[in-house]
Amino acid sequence: MTLHLQKITVRHEFPVVFTRALFSPRNRSLHAALTRDGLSTRRRCLVLVDKGVLTTFPDLTAHIRQYFAAYSTDLHLVRAPLVLPGGERIKQTPVAVRRILAALHRHNICRHSYCLAVGGGAFLDAAGFAAALFHRGVRHVRIPTTALAQCDSGVGVKNAINYAGTKNLLGTFAPPWAVLNDTAFLDALPQPLLLDGIAEAVKVAAIKDAAFFRAIERAAQRIRQRHLPTIRRILKRCALLHLDHIATSGDPYELGTARPLDYGHWAAHKLEILSRHRLSHGQAVAIGIALDALYASRIGLLPLKQAQRLIATLRTCGLPVWAPELAQTDRRGRLLILSGLEEFRAHLGGQLTITLPAPLGSRREIHAVDTALMASCLLGSALNN
Repeated sequence: MTLHLQKITVRHEFPVVFTRALFSPRNRSLHAALTRDGLSTRRRCLVLVDKGVLTTFPDLTAHIRQYFAAYSTDLHLVRAPLVLPGGERIKQTPVAVRRILAALHRHNICRHSYCLAVGGGAFLDAAGFAAALFHRGVRHVRIPTTALAQCDSGVGVKNAINYAGTKNLLGTFAPPWAVLNDTAFLDALPQPLLLDGIAEAVKVAAIKDAAFFRAIERAAQRIRQRHLPTIRRILKRCALLHLDHIATSGDPYELGTARPLDYGHWAAHKLEILSRHRLSHGQAVAIGIALDALYASRIGLLPLKQAQRLIATLRTCGLPVWAPELAQTDRRGRLLILSGLEEFRAHLGGQLTITLPAPLGSRREIHAVDTALMASCLLGSALNN
């Protein structure tokens, strides 16, 4: 037998820009991102826009056209921005992905061309999935418009749509060409959507950065009062911690069993489904991390006072820590939420791994959950009172 062990090292590098008024011709951030390849050719660009964003920014497509006209020597907008439905709806079926693939094909987008997506996290997920499939991957530029996307999903390397009733079952790992966070989009977001990003910030701080958690704790009342400079600062810090984890964890494509950034997500994913998306992702995450904080305290990993501080911080910010779906049962009286543990195990590839704060600012992975104890936590007075 002859054995040859092939080793391939691939380096990925992409800019994550924090800016304002991205599509003003005076702002060169987008132009710089699209021309950083150093090629002398005129880059072909297909722009996809989340329909929901246009409700608040009806002139957005006009500003995009004006921007590309101002830089027409280097950039070619192959058609008017393609507007597609956003939100979780875009991920429920492959219809939108097929429309994006058809547009990429029709307008001859190649590996030196660009697919730009302007929208929320679910929209970026679907657009990134299509871009990763076409020509085995064309350059994808993310322009997140929600707090959650700007601090979490939009700066990562994952793309996906739902399939067979399972969240993110079809997807790819594909680093974007660039991420451009325009803080002007945050100014118009309703408070619940801003808080979606704050939930992710609390999650990251609780398992990675105690000082950051204390900063959020001190700022909780200002967050509730919609103090935008404070919110923007926290979201930016969350994004940088997320990026640092991807770069330094040693597992950017999640081949192992641990998913530290999925702290609270086994319950969150199930809550989204049980509530039929009445609960946003951020609201579900807030409930999930509160639940797991209580469980961590019950098994001796997290001091009870720290669990109470975490729950109090979420509440002060304006986030929920309990929902009636937590108490839903099947015909045999079994709590439906607990089936999320088995679904999460399957998502991880066979071995259950749950990340818990132990203590705040650090983490511990566990591989088994006492469901009776978890049930007592989710029905406990600390959450639903």
